[in-house]
Amino acid sequence: MRLGGGLLVVLAAAAAGAGWWLLAGLVLAAIAAGVTAWVPEPGDALVDRVVVAVARLAEVTGYAIAFGAYVVPGHRELAAAAFVVVVAGAGFAGLKIPTIVVRITGGLLLATGLVLVAVCVAVPPVGTADGVGPPDFAGVLVAAVLALPFLRPIGRGNAGLRVLLLGAVALLAAFAALYQLGAVRLGLSLTSLRDVLSAADAQALQPLLTVFAVVATVVPALAAGAGVRARAGTPGLAGLAVAAAAAYFLPLLPVLVAAGLVTVIELLLGVRARRYSEVRD
Repeated sequence: MRLGGGLLVVLAAAAAGAGWWLLAGLVLAAIAAGVTAWVPEPGDALVDRVVVAVARLAEVTGYAIAFGAYVVPGHRELAAAAFVVVVAGAGFAGLKIPTIVVRITGGLLLATGLVLVAVCVAVPPVGTADGVGPPDFAGVLVAAVLALPFLRPIGRGNAGLRVLLLGAVALLAAFAALYQLGAVRLGLSLTSLRDVLSAADAQALQPLLTVFAVVATVVPALAAGAGVRARAGTPGLAGLAVAAAAAYFLPLLPVLVAAGLVTVIELLLGVRARRYSEVRD
């Protein structure tokens, strides 16, 4: 479920820095996410709990900005802040979506995403002749960091297979967007997927994209809010307030960079916890 909300904004941010090499960044992120499937959760020390809570808050902020941009573009900042308060707050308060509903919703999001990708690939692009360019290793690395939080699997069951599926979906979506808009146009717009549909002469699917944006941001934000409470407890409410302010005032890129970097730190703490457990055994 993380991936749907992430794709709404990550593709444009990553393409702005990596161009067509965004695809290589997604491959790198998928490999890293696959490796992390065997890394345990960080421990219960104060630093571990703070890092995990910050990682979830950064994800919530990214979802909030995506929600505001795609669903309430006329009042994007206010809608983003309200999203954090209402949706993440509901998750923090204990509201949970039944697992079966999450699975069905995930399947519907996948089917919707594939339909949108198929439409974009089926329609020849108009005037997107920007080249691939030489390898941009820094851009590839940044793209991987931006995408990593949204490619990590939730839970351990069949994690490797799920990462493979998520990575394939992300690559298909990125290729379709790059094919239709080109790297330059893709990197210029916060609502790049709306621009992709417009370029593909598929305006009739814009309402479907709006529904996709609502579901793909609300469901993972609820889970992230619950994660903040589990790790931070009552002080997590202050974190939600900070996230709401960040969603209102900050541009997208620093939020995504923060989410990616904190996720990397979270994974390193998981590695440390695993080594500590092995030493104790």
